[in-house]
Amino acid sequence: MRCRNCGTEIADKALICYRCGAPAAEAKYKPAPSRRGRRWLRLLLLILLVLAVLVGYFVLGQ
Repeated sequence: MRCRNCGTEIADKALICYRCGAPAAEAKYKPAPSRRGRRWLRLLLLILLVLAVLVGYFVLGQ
């Protein structure tokens, strides 16, 4: 089999090309999408809610 990136002859069972490091085949499983962005969004919304409650308390309390 030949490497799709550099054309070097590689073993049929090779996972990567030994010369350029390119993957020999497409990945069977793809990693799950990261949920990190949602965590930051929730934290930001919580902070804004707390600030809104504090501002409302001080404006309406006086």
